[in-house]
Amino acid sequence: MQFNFQNTKMRYDKMRKNQESIIIDSQAVNKIITTVGLNNVMDELIANLESALSSFSKDETEVPIRSGFNYKKPFLGLVEWMPIMKKGEEVVIKVVGYHPENPDLFKIPTILSTISSYDAHTGHLNYLVDGVLLTALRTGASSAVASRMMAKKDSRVLGIIGCGAQSVPQIHAISRLFDIQEILIYDVDQSSMESLEDRIAPINLGISPKNCSISDILKQSDILCTATSIEPEKGPLFEEFTTKSHLHINAVGADFPGKFELPISLLNQANVCPDFLEQAVVEGECQQLMASDIGPTWIELIHDERLKKNYQSGLSVFDSTGWALEDQVTANLFFNYAQKLGIGTKMTIETYSPDEKNPYGVFHQIPHLNQ
Repeated sequence: MQFNFQNTKMRYDKMRKNQESIIIDSQAVNKIITTVGLNNVMDELIANLESALSSFSKDETEVPIRSGFNYKKPFLGLVEWMPIMKKGEEVVIKVVGYHPENPDLFKIPTILSTISSYDAHTGHLNYLVDGVLLTALRTGASSAVASRMMAKKDSRVLGIIGCGAQSVPQIHAISRLFDIQEILIYDVDQSSMESLEDRIAPINLGISPKNCSISDILKQSDILCTATSIEPEKGPLFEEFTTKSHLHINAVGADFPGKFELPISLLNQANVCPDFLEQAVVEGECQQLMASDIGPTWIELIHDERLKKNYQSGLSVFDSTGWALEDQVTANLFFNYAQKLGIGTKMTIETYSPDEKNPYGVFHQIPHLNQ
């Protein structure tokens, strides 16, 4: 049979168009946010995350514990992958690098990341999106959702221990749900405290953060977020403490084996709620606790109004280690924005041969390839 180059090329070009992947890079992410609005993005992200938690089913969604490599040379860090599968629909994988010395040594963020989505029917790459800003947004949104479950509803004073990159979305997200009147901050790096007011300027809160000691933050805060880069085996951040009876803590910084921020004496007095139990006992504050000392996960808590009221009236801790469901929700939100706004770059990354059983079939389009 005579080879018809033109017909084969037309079939191949059509197939390529149907199998394009969308690349949503940092510029596309920034354009989405400036178009939609920073507050609108955060509000929708919080709402979508709450909806995903409420409707979560282990029968429909599979979330393995994240895995990867952690190391101390050449610098302390890790590279991990966080997968989640919505059965019959998609697989989302976030690859994240955590290197706390990045800002000082290389002037780049501590956390670098990309998130990819794959068609569960074919394995086709649906999209690849920058995960740096998305990780910051989803971590802030997670603390806001957890705070709505566990913090006193009329909380007004927000404490921040650790004024690095994550402090900004923590303040932003929580301020969308609570009428925050005062922000108390502490960091071992004086320059991080001094620059925080400028860094939260896009949020337009009209509040100047107040530098405080850790002990004063603990005494005065209604909600506290800890997001530090304390080294493994160097914790906790404090030993002695006096708090309001209803203090809620979002413990964000523990994300490495042997790393924790809160003293076990505080955890033993608190209702502790992990985002992902199997992971929190390896990398979170729950490393320090017996199973009997750990409360329900937020998946369970979100459905229990009686238990939420109990948490809101006492000392509570959200052990936030990062969960792939959060990344799936965030990445899909930005993919939907990109689709609606026509933002992102379409690329055919995968090779599709006109003959699906012949990977060399693409070379029929290049006459005399081997001459």
